Amino acid sequence: MKSAQETLSPTRVKLTIEVPFEELEPQLQKAYKTIGSQIQVPGFRRGKVPAKVVDQRVGRGAILDQAINDALPEIYSKAVAEAEVQPLGQPEVDVSRLEDGELVEFTVEVDVKPEFETPDLSGLEVEVADVAVSDDDVEEQLQGLRERFATLTEVDRAAAEGDFVTIDLSASKDGEKIDAAQASGIVYQIGKNTMLDGLDDAVTGMSAGETTTFQTKLAGGDLVGEEVDVEVAVDVVKEQELPELDDDFAQTASEFDTVEELKADLAEKLSRGKRLEQAAEARDAVLEAALEKLDVPIPDGVVEAEIANRRQQIEQQLAMAGMTMEAYLDSEEQTIDEFEADLEKRVRDSLVAQFLLDQIAAESEIGIEQDELTEHMMRRAQQSGEDPQQFVQHMVEHNHIPELVAEVVRGKALAQVVEGAKVTDASGNVVDVANLRGDGTYGEDEESSEQD
Repeated sequence: MKSAQETLSPTRVKLTIEVPFEELEPQLQKAYKTIGSQIQVPGFRRGKVPAKVVDQRVGRGAILDQAINDALPEIYSKAVAEAEVQPLGQPEVDVSRLEDGELVEFTVEVDVKPEFETPDLSGLEVEVADVAVSDDDVEEQLQGLRERFATLTEVDRAAAEGDFVTIDLSASKDGEKIDAAQASGIVYQIGKNTMLDGLDDAVTGMSAGETTTFQTKLAGGDLVGEEVDVEVAVDVVKEQELPELDDDFAQTASEFDTVEELKADLAEKLSRGKRLEQAAEARDAVLEAALEKLDVPIPDGVVEAEIANRRQQIEQQLAMAGMTMEAYLDSEEQTIDEFEADLEKRVRDSLVAQFLLDQIAAESEIGIEQDELTEHMMRRAQQSGEDPQQFVQHMVEHNHIPELVAEVVRGKALAQVVEGAKVTDASGNVVDVANLRGDGTYGEDEESSEQD
């Protein structure tokens, strides 16, 4: 086999591949055997029909078609490897020349990863938000902890903010009840605003046994976004009693002896979480700054295919949530044109980021260990809410392991770029991202470790 390469554009090539017929012999024999087993010829056992007889019955063309189709994937892979290009998307293949018994010539056009120089990223500077834990942040955590240990007592009075009510809901439109919008025995805390708009105002001031009606827009279902009438009946009103914030509570709710120790621990946990948020912000900012140094052409066909794929994923997620695209755009205060423009930008940025990080990983010879891949798969399974074993099995069976490996390698390449950048917070302090652990604590740097 021999091949020639022609560059059609920075992102598309044409390969002309010439294959001698002797290299197709295994596929020809397989085609004769397969087709011969599918036909019945008097005087011959099924599967034992001579090649000449098969040609007479089905035609030599059918044999050649099957043999060429069987051989094409391997031929294409070899030609791509020889040309040292990285294909993107599906190739367009044409048999341009066929001389039976002599040779077959293919022409292949395919989008490819563009070639570009890795920019100098050593001088990147980005700014991120300060890590600041306020007294209000700690108080909010303490309040949540107290609510976990609170008791509920039924009261004979009108419901007020903070109370828990047991309610029945019945939605209707134009006087007709909506079957999918009926519920009873719902326990709801007034003031949380976690259900229907207008529910808090409707139940505030109501007592057990009372009923009222209010108007709202449905958040899901076939009538999502439509104005409906909702009848709410209050069955029970309960008052929440919070435990006293003292040392006894600290000992009951935690491993600490005093409230001050508990507060200090909550403040440290909040700081760790904010440091992780700050590191994520730094990562995104550094990547954005790196992309600004690049002007990489991207094949339109690859962009269009990825946009279609992401749009389909969004529509599926909205459908599962019982929301239409129109309702989603209304909630985001976006027009369809703004949504499409934003989606295209995110797709283009994502593709360029992949190209850049893949190139950095190759140049830096970044690899991956088995435990890193395993940890990544466990994290992905947890994020998707799937059983880890089933998730791994699915990834293996559907050949998604290379994608997971690429995700880990790109992450390590980005970490390398971030560590080489100058990251400061809004107050001008240098942010240490190199030694930040996954739990938000800092590890020792290599120099101090060696000294120890």
